[in-house]
Amino acid sequence: QVQLVESGGGLVQPGASLRLSCVISGTIFDIHTTDWYRQAPGKQRELVATIYRDGSPYTSDSVKGRFTISRDNAKNTVYLQMNSLKPEDKAVYLCHIQNVYGVHYWGKGTLVTDSS
Repeated sequence: QVQLVESGGGLVQPGASLRLSCVISGTIFDIHTTDWYRQAPGKQRELVATIYRDGSPYTSDSVKGRFTISRDNAKNTVYLQMNSLKPEDKAVYLCHIQNVYGVHYWGKGTLVTDSS
């Protein structure tokens, strides 16, 4: 059974950094994309960053230059390094995988918030 488990969220102040991790267990054949999404209260789910099958990355304009997606195949883990955090980055961050057959896998998310 496939599981995606996120960790690394927490309380942050503006300008701080966090690294999120997504550990993937189980076997997923023919992965097309591995992504980080986020969802803030009252807002639609937003794509933050993607790693394509060939390893090329994509980051959304809202986080470009501040967030970096990476993966460690040996550890079956995908990371999201978040620097220079802003108040608008507060959200639940979710790990997602889509394979070439259109099957989607989601984690349950990790919360990034502040003390306000």
